[in-house]
Amino acid sequence: MFDPFIAPSGTLLGLLQRGRGDGTLHALTAPRSEALAALDHCVLRDPRHDWQVENRSLYYARLYVDLNGGLDEIEAHLFDVEDAFDTEESRTGLSLAVLGHLASYGRRDALDLLRRYAASGSNWAWALDELALRDDDAGLRALAAPVLARFGTDAEGEAELAAVVRDAFEPRPWRLWAEDPREYVSARVRAAQEAGCFDRWQRQMSPTGPRPGWSVRAVFEWAQQGIERGAALHVPAARCLTAVAGPEDRAEIVQAAQDGTDGARCTALRYLADHDDPQAPDLIEQAVATGGSVVVEAAVDAFERMRSIAAVDRARGWVHRPDALGAAAGRVLACRGTGRDRDLVLDALREAVRGEGCDAPTLWTLVDGAGRLGIACAAPVLRHIYRETASSHLRGRCARALAVTDPSFAAGFAVECLWDCEETTREIAARHAETGDARVVERLRRLAADPAEEDEVQTAVRGRIGPDAASAM
Repeated sequence: MFDPFIAPSGTLLGLLQRGRGDGTLHALTAPRSEALAALDHCVLRDPRHDWQVENRSLYYARLYVDLNGGLDEIEAHLFDVEDAFDTEESRTGLSLAVLGHLASYGRRDALDLLRRYAASGSNWAWALDELALRDDDAGLRALAAPVLARFGTDAEGEAELAAVVRDAFEPRPWRLWAEDPREYVSARVRAAQEAGCFDRWQRQMSPTGPRPGWSVRAVFEWAQQGIERGAALHVPAARCLTAVAGPEDRAEIVQAAQDGTDGARCTALRYLADHDDPQAPDLIEQAVATGGSVVVEAAVDAFERMRSIAAVDRARGWVHRPDALGAAAGRVLACRGTGRDRDLVLDALREAVRGEGCDAPTLWTLVDGAGRLGIACAAPVLRHIYRETASSHLRGRCARALAVTDPSFAAGFAVECLWDCEETTREIAARHAETGDARVVERLRRLAADPAEEDEVQTAVRGRIGPDAASAM
């Protein structure tokens, strides 16, 4: 999936794409047609860089409710001819999730669309999962025939059906169909359930990979086989070394970290770092200087896992390096540094924004570090990242850091965070937003009364407005 186009943060579309609370607040005061056009654009062209992690569906569904938006554009998107050719979940997943939340809010048109798509769409399994949480038994029973018709009755079709039943995210429809009075439905589903259980048992009884009694060399060879297949096995291989290696094997492991095959080298570095071996930092530095990309990445990851005082001291010396190890050193200080490292972490944060922009992966750890160390001087750059990043998770981390570094947070960003797309960000806002703002009190009461809101958010809300005020809504 290509990275989506993200509009500037100062536009309505850019705010909605980012899932910012200000997006909702602006949409509610903008011309309705303009707001709905921007909302449809977001739902039909998923703006998330990581659609499997970032939340947008409840955020967009709430805005459809507030704007009384129609679903014609979503319907056209779901049933477009492209659905038969582009079967990736990312094309329709957000639309289906939005429909699921709208169905929870009582939108019958959303429920009907989900039923139609589950019967005929390519991403039917996602639609079925949404219905499993929201539809009644009669609605789900009506889908048994069209869903089962997707699978042939030959051996291959039955095997595919068994795999789908075994891996179903929401098992309710399949359990309901297994008790269906129609024999051709219930018999086939029960057979698929039994086959799936047997397959799972077989896989558990026939594990692949290292077994008890393996030598250190055998573990290294297994890790190298993974490299040759394009699979990174050095992490589980390092865990295997912990089980099979003794003190007498240290020399062999150190030698592998110096000049072994890529698989052996990555495994040995990870093992030595996890055990805080005193020679690990030197071996990591050597690997970054002499290894290929796979070894360098493994070495950097291994260093970031070290917990010793010596590793933190080494990070202080490496933090100004203009390479991957220097960036990792900044993250180590952000995670495990002390008050004396505030300036180094702040410099690393500023340099990352200047060099890589507001969506750099390294910012996640550095932002957390700014909050952990209470770096008040970091507030301006944290506010900049908050505004510009396309990642709703990174924005939430900025909010958490601003809550402890920026005195203006409670009356500023915390207010808009009450409408944010991420529940963890809404929880932070519920704990900090200044209740002198009338919008805050009303929003807290609405969140407390919304059955779709997460428990953690509602707990935070009740801590601010009290259980009596919350229950009165």
